[in-house]
Amino acid sequence: MGKYMQDAQALLPLVGGKENISAVTHCVTRMRFVLVDPARAQVDKIEEIACVKGTFTQAGQFQVIIGNDVAEFYNDFMAVSGTEGVSKEAAKQAAGSNQNPLQRAMGVLGEIFAPLIPALISGGLILGFRNIIGEVNFFDATGAFNLEGGVMSIADISTFWMGVYNFLWLIGEAVFHMLPVGICWSVTKKIGTTQILGIVLGLTLVSGQLLNGFAVAGTPAADIPVWDFGFAQVQMIGYQGQVIAALLAAFVLVGLEKFFTKVTPEVVSMIVVPFCSLVPAVIIAHTLVGPIGWTVGNAIAEAVNWGLTSDVRILFAAVFGALYAPVVMTGLHHMTNAIDTQMVNVMGYTILWPMIALSNIAQGSAVLAMSVLQKKNERAQQVNVPACISCYLGVTEPALFGVNLKYRFPLVCGMIGSACAAMLCTGLGVQALSIGVGGLPGILSIKFECWIAFALCMVVAIVVPFALTFAAGKKKLTKIELVGRDAAAAAPADAAPVAAAADAFSSSASPVPAVHPNAAVATEAYDLLAPLSGTVKPIEQMPDPVFSSKCMGDGVMIEPTGTCVVAPADATVSVTMPASNHAVGLTLANGMELLIHVGVDTVDMKGDGFTCHVSQGDHVKVGDVLLAFDPEKIAAAGHPAATAVVVSAMGSAKDLQLMTGQDAVVGETAIARCE
Repeated sequence: MGKYMQDAQALLPLVGGKENISAVTHCVTRMRFVLVDPARAQVDKIEEIACVKGTFTQAGQFQVIIGNDVAEFYNDFMAVSGTEGVSKEAAKQAAGSNQNPLQRAMGVLGEIFAPLIPALISGGLILGFRNIIGEVNFFDATGAFNLEGGVMSIADISTFWMGVYNFLWLIGEAVFHMLPVGICWSVTKKIGTTQILGIVLGLTLVSGQLLNGFAVAGTPAADIPVWDFGFAQVQMIGYQGQVIAALLAAFVLVGLEKFFTKVTPEVVSMIVVPFCSLVPAVIIAHTLVGPIGWTVGNAIAEAVNWGLTSDVRILFAAVFGALYAPVVMTGLHHMTNAIDTQMVNVMGYTILWPMIALSNIAQGSAVLAMSVLQKKNERAQQVNVPACISCYLGVTEPALFGVNLKYRFPLVCGMIGSACAAMLCTGLGVQALSIGVGGLPGILSIKFECWIAFALCMVVAIVVPFALTFAAGKKKLTKIELVGRDAAAAAPADAAPVAAAADAFSSSASPVPAVHPNAAVATEAYDLLAPLSGTVKPIEQMPDPVFSSKCMGDGVMIEPTGTCVVAPADATVSVTMPASNHAVGLTLANGMELLIHVGVDTVDMKGDGFTCHVSQGDHVKVGDVLLAFDPEKIAAAGHPAATAVVVSAMGSAKDLQLMTGQDAVVGETAIARCE
């Protein structure tokens, strides 16, 4: 009988039985189920299984977080269930078939925009900074500070800041005016066609030969240049900043390339396919789908703007603010990126994005209240605290899936607080220069003249959800949920109902696992050295909710500057991923277990760009090479290279001191001290 046979037997009926499993696979930390009916999964009971560290649903997959031993658990589950595992790609395809057409479409849209978001956020922050130094008149004609009667900005009175203001537009223009290039590239990358053709198509939409799209409105029709073909004329108009037009043009290109790839003999495909795909795509883009996309994109932007500026704007804001968090859980929120970007490029601002930032703050505030309520529940705090921090910094999934959805009432309280803040935000006319870092840092992307108004909205988004969640939690949370199983079980005898509940709860849980059989009790402090070179940051900043929520354990995130992962201490290799080579698990002599996971979702790369130099069971010394990776291939695949170094089990160590905020040298710099 396998180590996890009992837990696997418990899990099978809780996911709806064998007949409810459409596909199942695993990665280095979690089981990935595609369920016929996701509603049949009993999440609360699944999370009570001893080896389960959490659950969440993403892109049609129900994921059960196990940890380093997931491969062993997977084998036991296969034996118990009698099901056959599939490849991760097959599981993703099955997950896609488990979604409705709208979910699949939004999933594709989300995957197209995901690689662009870092540039959009950076561009938004740059525009916000330029606005402060170049657009806000802090000084009067004499150069004295006078915010009310000012006529000159910081850039107006300083040659240096005027130079900075002008220089930063180089980046701002590249992000927002040249956005169609990024969109066309991302579409071809997502669909799997030739990416350089997408880049070339995007460049033809923003070429300097064309009349800049932002200048069209102010140019008389007679002055717009044209291509004259004798029988027809085509206006030479650029599509700077246009989102819908670029998307439509890119899909025309990938459709043509797929068609010609299918019908062209392989011997001439290198010549025929690119030419016959690109040239017609450019023609169609400038004569048909470009003008259509321009019209549709502007119409969407104007419609949303009308909804947020008309007589029904307060109602519109209340509905959007309340429903945004549930929309995030469905994955449909990615469509707002396109709408926000279109609004910025059409009107120079967006009213929609400030409400998104406020929704993130509201859900984080609900988690903050849960953290206060559960301050004595150590297990709950391991999720609450990092989830709250990440939510306030704009990453909501750990809060939504790890806390608020689990208890339900914090989600509702956050939605109410978000609706209140959104109504105030819209009523005060808050505008953002672009999308930015959702959450508290979002104020940096707000127009400076709207900062005070947005600050008031943030106060509402913090206070209302916190107060509602705290009040509701006082009534709804049980003793076990407030203080944890152990504390509840140790309650005084006169608290009979609570103690009985705790005993019943504890009796269903598996006993605490024993110390690792090869563990040697540590008597001295020791350091874990950096497994790769790069900047060491808190694990909460890891762009993956499984790691940032600390459900796998505490640790650090490293933004790599090197390409080689080495052993941070003498250890035994406990986990490898032969199919992907993107992660490795180690067990130290004292029983401490480490997981080093390179990148986010890099399992999808199927080992391309990764080389593993060790096998399971190998004994390694500190500094021995474990694996190597190619950061350029990771970037080309659209994945972050951020690497998680997680202590998934402490062994006999009692304390872990993490050393973040430093630039580490592989095999030399200490990133953690264990005692």
